[in-house]
Amino acid sequence: SHVTVGVADLDRAARFYAALGFDEVYYEGVLTDASASTILGFAGYGPLAVRIVKSGGPNYGMIGLFRIDPALSPDVVPMASGPARIGEVALVFYVRSMAETLAALRAAGASWSPEPELFVMPHRAQQEVCLRDPDGVLLNLVETDPAEQELTGREA
Repeated sequence: SHVTVGVADLDRAARFYAALGFDEVYYEGVLTDASASTILGFAGYGPLAVRIVKSGGPNYGMIGLFRIDPALSPDVVPMASGPARIGEVALVFYVRSMAETLAALRAAGASWSPEPELFVMPHRAQQEVCLRDPDGVLLNLVETDPAEQELTGREA
């Protein structure tokens, strides 16, 4: 599985997600068949510039960056800033070093980026922070070994 994000500037978004470790391009091109526009719900046709990035390894957990042709007159979600909103989805990423990752994302254009907090649960504690990418998409960084996402079963 992977996520798709509508972006205003494909290169800027790719630089941001590369700073998060998604620096390998799985696919890059312009989707010219009308089906691409139709699947996204547009009655008209317009080419979609796309870059699908991944962090190496198997082809899951990829991020599809889509720039919708302005000729389709796409609605633009108002740029979000600050904390999460009801109904909003956050993209969650496990990172080895919170300090290094946060510095790289801030340099790459994070649009809102508070300081991390120690998130305490009954069974563990870890550094976490929510921030926003250059288009206002909410991200949650969790400082833990990324290999933990390969584990199966419940946490104790």
